Amino acid sequence: MANLRGIETFVKTVEGGSIAAAARLLGVSAAAASQNVARLEKELGTRLLTRTTRSQALTPAGEAYFARVGPILDGLAQARAELTALHDAVQGRLKIASSVAFGRHVVAPLLPVFMARYPQVQVEMMMADRNVDHLKEDVDIGIRFRHALEPGLVARRIATAPMVFCAAPAYLRQHGRPKTPEDLSEHPCLAFRMPLDGRLMQWPFLRDGASVSPNLKVAAVCNDIDTLAALAMAGAGITRLGSFVANPLIAAGLLEPLFLATGRSRSRAQADPEPLEFFACYRDRRHVPAPVRAFLDFIAPAVHNHPLLQAPAWPPKH
Repeated sequence: MANLRGIETFVKTVEGGSIAAAARLLGVSAAAASQNVARLEKELGTRLLTRTTRSQALTPAGEAYFARVGPILDGLAQARAELTALHDAVQGRLKIASSVAFGRHVVAPLLPVFMARYPQVQVEMMMADRNVDHLKEDVDIGIRFRHALEPGLVARRIATAPMVFCAAPAYLRQHGRPKTPEDLSEHPCLAFRMPLDGRLMQWPFLRDGASVSPNLKVAAVCNDIDTLAALAMAGAGITRLGSFVANPLIAAGLLEPLFLATGRSRSRAQADPEPLEFFACYRDRRHVPAPVRAFLDFIAPAVHNHPLLQAPAWPPKH
């Protein structure tokens, strides 16, 4: 009978796209993974993969074998997860990938509570403002905003963050406050370049239920939100920050918010900044490992009514 380690390595190689990816997923060297597959092929008496220095492909025998053994491995993993849940032992590794600013300011400060609740879970945080490949990079949960969602992942909404337009008090004293989104074309704007596709992130507003994105006079661009906040505090212009970055700086008097709702007296030309929705994403709805299920159950209540996910208090109370 073919060895289970060889079968597992073969399946991970197909799913990950390479021997190297399988090795990373299994925590072994590429040489060891290659030997596992070679040993399996020898035991079966047939070639499963055709390999070159740059690529690999399934042979017809490999396709038939993968179709049979893939579901079997999934069943074994599900049985293991169910057994763990039966004994109420949430344990193992949990790799979380998050957009940088949200991970730094919201998720990371909450992790000590989760870790104290589940001491047998080893947490790894991966901070990246790009689309992370959950399979190839062995990610259990990805924290993404709506624009970064992709097919093939299960997505559960966990938070809505107000977006805050803001500038330094000294800048506003010198240049005045924009009253409507269209006024931004007269001010230097500090924009975020999305690592996902290289485009500048739009600054959308909601006006009468419709989304509008004004023309901007872009003065500076950066792919890091905290750097944009630093530029704004230094008086370089107006920027758009998540409330989880802006609120502490506004409370400290380093930035002032713009375009806050003013109730019934507001004019039709005014608009509200469109919020940013965050989702917890994972690979398989049917097979959810215990650490993933525990984190999903933890994170949504933890961020509900979180002070960094509220509109900024203005003027600040002293």
